[in-house]
Amino acid sequence: YPTWKRTLARRARESQMKRFCRAQAIQRRLEEIEVTFRELEQQGIKLEKLLRDENESPADQQTQWTNQLLYLVQKKNNLMTEESDLMIAVQELKLEEQQCQLDEKLRSYMNKEDALKTSEDEKAEQDILKQLVEVVNKRNILIQLQEEKRLSEL
Repeated sequence: YPTWKRTLARRARESQMKRFCRAQAIQRRLEEIEVTFRELEQQGIKLEKLLRDENESPADQQTQWTNQLLYLVQKKNNLMTEESDLMIAVQELKLEEQQCQLDEKLRSYMNKEDALKTSEDEKAEQDILKQLVEVVNKRNILIQLQEEKRLSEL
């Protein structure tokens, strides 16, 4: 088993592990965001009730509650933006995994000697190459989307 094949296999495992760890971290953060959403929702409900029920409260108290409510809305909007970014990252991870699998398949066909390749092998190689180009284009679209989003936020 040549050294370069072992190196490629090791690098593939390492990159797969990194993707797995990133996916786990994203999943944990999405769960944290969901919990925070619920907490913010509860706080917002309490503040809305206070604002509606306490009409005879001092104006400065109502202003304070309104400011707190606006702060909660802003915080929720920030979390929604973060959640959107994480969902894009999840899609990117899936496409990255798909690209690695297609790379591996394509490499196995390309390593086969031309004299031993059947017409089915050549057709499969071309199909895999087309799929690989599609995945790369999808990843490019995601990157453009992230860049447009970043620029619009600035």
